[in-house]
This record gives sequence, C-alpha cells and structure tokens, in this order.
Amino acid sequence: MATDRKEDQGPATSVDVTGEDIHWNQDISYGSYLQLDRLLECQNPLSTKHDEMLFVVIHQASELWMKACIHELGAAMNHLAADDLGPVQKMLSRVAKIQANLQQSWEILSTMTPADYAAFRDDLGQSSGFQSFQYREIEYRLGNKNARMAEAHKASPARYNHLQEVLDRPSFYDLCLQLLARRGFDIPADKLERKWREPYEASKGVEDAWLKIYQDTNKYWDLYELAEKLVDLEHHFHAWRFAHMKTVERIIGYKKGTGGTGGVSYLVKALDLRFFPELWTLRTSL
Repeated sequence: MATDRKEDQGPATSVDVTGEDIHWNQDISYGSYLQLDRLLECQNPLSTKHDEMLFVVIHQASELWMKACIHELGAAMNHLAADDLGPVQKMLSRVAKIQANLQQSWEILSTMTPADYAAFRDDLGQSSGFQSFQYREIEYRLGNKNARMAEAHKASPARYNHLQEVLDRPSFYDLCLQLLARRGFDIPADKLERKWREPYEASKGVEDAWLKIYQDTNKYWDLYELAEKLVDLEHHFHAWRFAHMKTVERIIGYKKGTGGTGGVSYLVKALDLRFFPELWTLRTSL
C-alpha cells in the first residue's frame, strides 16, 4: 500500500484499529498534555472527613472556570477596543455558559448537609471564597470597581498589584460606552474620561443612548446584540450569586462566613449589584 509518510517524521507508532491506522505521538499523551499528575496532586483535604474532598474539588474546579472567564473577557475587551464585535459576541456567550456551569456547581455542593460541613469547617481556618483573587478580577473587569475589596489580597503583593492594575483600567462596560461614542452616540463626557478605579454610576444620557439602539434594532443590530449578550452575562452572574447565597443558607444558616464576612447577609447585599445598570432600567421605557 502506498504511503506518503516519511521516515524522519518523528517517533510516531501505528496501531491497527478497525482497519484504520492511528498514529500516536509518543512525545505527548492525554495525561502529560493536561499535566494530570500535578493537577490531581492538588486535592489535599485537611481533615479525614469524607465530604471535604467534594468541597475541595468544587472550589478548585470553580477557580479553573474563573481562569477561563478571565481569558475570554481579556480577549473580548481587546476586540471591543478595536471595534471588532464578531469575536466579542462569541466570547461573551462562552462566559455566560461558564457562569451557568458554575451555578450548577452549587447544586452539587448542596448535597452536603449542615452536619457534613460542620465536621470539617473548623479545619478551614480563615480561608474563604471572599479571598478569591480571580473572582475579584472578574468583578473589576465587568465594572464592580470596589477598591476596598482588593485589600484582602495585600498579603500577596503580585496578586494585589495586578488587581490594582485592573482597577486602573477601563472596565468592559467602560469600553462599551467608548464604542458607542465612536459610533456617534451622545455619551456624557464624564463617562468617557474618568478615574477608572471609581465605581460606575448610572447615567440618564447613557440610558438614552442604549434606548435609541433598542428602538431601532435593524439599524444598530450589532450594538443591540452586544447589549443583549451583556444582559445575558449579567443574568447568569446573578443566578450564580443567588445559588451561592441559597447554598450557604442551606448549609450554615446565618452563621458568619469563615473569612469574617456576614455570610448569607453579605451575599444577599451582593445581589443588588449591577454591572450594566442602564441595560436593565431602559426596559421600563420600551
């Protein structure tokens, strides 16, 4: 049988499976590509309690998904700044799907009863999801610029300094408003040039600009689609926050969180936060 394979192509081997030749590259395998040896050595519960393994795996997997979110948001922000909206739509859709997956993780964690968690809770010390620097970066990138929250990371200078850099850059929503201005919409000047680390405050002028887009979707289709992707992303984010709050309520009630927060009371307050406020308020005017 004729073949085009050359002798110097590398250490591939051939295995006959169902009549076909499958060529395996011996230099890399599934385990080595994913660095599974290192990854699977990271689950080290501090107690001997059965349920702590689930607790560890859920939170480590969540951090991996948050890393993916940051990867997508960073790329989407670069495309947005370059007026390249096609990839932005896809990346925002992916982030929303990841958020839906993160929401499902709380469903799995809720199989843990109060007694299950209480059996190892004291072993956690002061560790808390409140201290997740990746979660903080996602919030900062989306627009919840609460600089005080970065103080929880001062013990790690590299992470703290990185969060300061993110605070000092425009958020995703800031970039959206700059895009609208470039497209000719009358965006208030104080929304286009401001201290980026300060929290965004809703603006009637910004709402009017988005309202114009929603009232003529055919003319402004790409901007309308962008707006709906943002709403979808925030919807999933709120669903994730709500699921988090209800899971905590179900497992520890109204006890304080391990990191010193108010626990459920703190999470309830977070439900009122909005990344893209005008995209929600304009709906009343349509």
